[in-house]
Amino acid sequence: MNVFWFIPTYGDGKYLGTDKGSRAATPAYFRQIATAVDDLGFDGVLIPTGRGCEDAWVIASSLIPLTKRLKFLVAIRPDLMSPTLAARMAATFDRSSEGRLLINIVTGGDTEELEADGVFLNHDERYERADEFLTIWRQAIKQEETTYSGKHIQVNKAKVLYPTVQTPYPPLYFGGSSDAAIRTAAKHIDVYLTWGEPPDQVKAKIDAVRLLAAQEGRTVRFGIRLHVIVRETREAAWKAADELISHLDDDTIARAQKVFAKMDSVGQKRMSDLHNGDRTKLEISPDLWAGVGLVRGGAGTALVGDPETVAARMQEYADLGIETFVFSGYPHLEEAYRVAELLFPHLPLTGRDSNRNKLTSSIKGEAVALGNAEK
Repeated sequence: MNVFWFIPTYGDGKYLGTDKGSRAATPAYFRQIATAVDDLGFDGVLIPTGRGCEDAWVIASSLIPLTKRLKFLVAIRPDLMSPTLAARMAATFDRSSEGRLLINIVTGGDTEELEADGVFLNHDERYERADEFLTIWRQAIKQEETTYSGKHIQVNKAKVLYPTVQTPYPPLYFGGSSDAAIRTAAKHIDVYLTWGEPPDQVKAKIDAVRLLAAQEGRTVRFGIRLHVIVRETREAAWKAADELISHLDDDTIARAQKVFAKMDSVGQKRMSDLHNGDRTKLEISPDLWAGVGLVRGGAGTALVGDPETVAARMQEYADLGIETFVFSGYPHLEEAYRVAELLFPHLPLTGRDSNRNKLTSSIKGEAVALGNAEK
């Protein structure tokens, strides 16, 4: 398993849907989280995109010199960018980070936000453009001269002059639940990301992507985007879940659900349908809780439980083909430590830093009664 964390560039806090216990999204806070998860042994971090977020590329670039092994999953927006400019940005970042870039292809699903950015394409047209964009991007970033004339994009003799560290290019991640999205994933994407739906729904999407990818002569890996609430006991974990939404009122939930309903994202509709705004029916599958999605767009579910339970649920997803788990928790700094300290010992993790393990294995916690003196 690979486990990623999350940089909350739109804000953080102890509770959802309230200013109580809120925490400002500042560059200093992002640095704290990034250096912590790098040291704790997470494989990477997802940096979100959207008008409510700080710019993902600028934030990720600022974190390169502060981290050693952490990979950065950074968004490229086909509707907002030139494919050749995006390829140059990716190549530069990959070289600057010595091969630590992962790319998250985001088409967007909030029409109001898209129109504010000058994008007036409908749902399927956005995926048509993404298909053209990725066709050009994948050729250009490999330093292949590309001329292309499509419905949405035209380029003449496009080429990236400087190579990437990773070959043939930094891996492409992508999430989308519509038929158009799954076709795009099968044709272009290296890692298909699903939001945290119940295992049977996740399996259906994995099967669909695999089938279409095979028809394209390709194979695709899989990941899942979830929140996680892990505590030493099951009871403590569920108490923490209840506390997270303890300041939510019905009006706040209704306003959030109204906003989500206006989006044309199939994935967002699937997330909302898991609970329909009803806070009394939030455990939608054993130990899978939809409380986050009452007011948060996008990934709205969390695994909840003691370490053994959460690890067992992760294994159920792994058995379906999930390799990468992109986690988050509130607040993100403290919860990163909880996940590393409580959950990591129960997981078959890849890529752990053996040198770090050697450095930290001799003394854990405060040394007691060993002749220490304070003056």
